[in-house]
Amino acid sequence: MNPNIIQEVRENNPLIHHLTNQVVMNFTANGLLSFGGAPIMAKSEEEADEIASIADGVLLNIGTLTPVELPAMIAAGKAANEKEIPVVLDPVGVPATSFRTSAMKEIVQEVKPTVIKGNAGEMAHLVQIPWETKGVDSLGGEDTEGIAAKVAADYDTTAIVTGKTDLICIGGKIIRNKTGHSILAKVTGAGCLLGSILTACLTTRYSIEEQALAAIEFYGLAAEFAASHEEVAGSGTFIPRFIDALSLETEALERSK
Repeated sequence: MNPNIIQEVRENNPLIHHLTNQVVMNFTANGLLSFGGAPIMAKSEEEADEIASIADGVLLNIGTLTPVELPAMIAAGKAANEKEIPVVLDPVGVPATSFRTSAMKEIVQEVKPTVIKGNAGEMAHLVQIPWETKGVDSLGGEDTEGIAAKVAADYDTTAIVTGKTDLICIGGKIIRNKTGHSILAKVTGAGCLLGSILTACLTTRYSIEEQALAAIEFYGLAAEFAASHEEVAGSGTFIPRFIDALSLETEALERSK
């Protein structure tokens, strides 16, 4: 991991426009603030492109998407593309309904995502690979590398498949990350906040490969650090420790391993 990416985020305090789901908005905002970014949440079509035009990055998360919000996501994504700032697309629960599937198709027809990030079930659905899912959760399968590679190729983007081992596929190359902790699976919005941290890292001056790896490796280290705290007895006591850990220096998290 390149720790200079984390440091650069904290020096620049990038403004990240979130069009995210209402389940995770508070958690996401506080997590990004702790990490070093500046969140703004604006989902109205009347202001989405304007907010995106003053932001440093845009996160599109379809977790609680409504038909009214879809045009705002497209407007924000197009404004980000025009400004040449990063767009992260998080297809939360896309296999669950035909509406989400249709919405994703509309978004990618209009917006060029810098990164598409999701669990194996969500990413498999984007490229018509059979995969068992339950709601927004991925239940199982085998060839996650194949999924990452096909999403990256079909959408001409960087693909990140999250799980016990995270996979980044960029330019046909697969990069693995094994930092993290199983307790993250018990925290609603853990993947959504990762999307926010990732967007902030993509605003730095390094390669997408370095930026993506720094984001997910740091996020995993912070989870490991928080989970190891003696007062953590479950997800409820983990969350505040995790928010605190996101503000620490990379070296401090690595020393705790």
